[in-house]
Amino acid sequence: MTDEPPLVLVVEDEPDLADLYATWLRADYRVRTAYGGEEAVEQLDDEIDVILLDRRMPGLSGDEVLEEVRDRGIDCRVSMVTAVEPDFDIIEMGFDTYLVKPVTRETLEETIEDLLSRNSYEEGVQELFSLSSKKALLESEKSQSALADNEEYQELTEQITELRDQLDDTLDAFTDHEDYAGFYQEFDEADDEVSFE
Repeated sequence: MTDEPPLVLVVEDEPDLADLYATWLRADYRVRTAYGGEEAVEQLDDEIDVILLDRRMPGLSGDEVLEEVRDRGIDCRVSMVTAVEPDFDIIEMGFDTYLVKPVTRETLEETIEDLLSRNSYEEGVQELFSLSSKKALLESEKSQSALADNEEYQELTEQITELRDQLDDTLDAFTDHEDYAGFYQEFDEADDEVSFE
């Protein structure tokens, strides 16, 4: 473990926007920029802590870059940062959170901070954060009838319930009241979040 700041990879095919994000983040993080999917794949390694990933890019899309990240087993958090409105296809995607452009500096900074804090939790808790984030996002974008009619959304809801039940033992294992309260506060914020803009 080094004392170096966390490394953020910004993947964005609009160079001006990629450079803007990098400028915003450089005070607190090490930053790499990739101006497209192919360049992002070339830069993938185990040093990366967080990836800010555009979805719609010429050549290799953000979805394909995300698949490559997960296929390689790179243990990093991923936030999609995109103008693509989320649809039910996001349920199967391996990202941690999803931001719809335009995003502010404050939103980017808070998102990275949140994603880095998740690293202190075990894998099941990280998965619960990710699934709950997708559920909240879909609930903010879709009508109640569309949600009720979608089988994938129903399965996602069931998966979250099952995962919460499985994690009861983990939550019960918190002996320090502050850790326990802090966990619940962070999780409730993620679960209650209804807008990512």
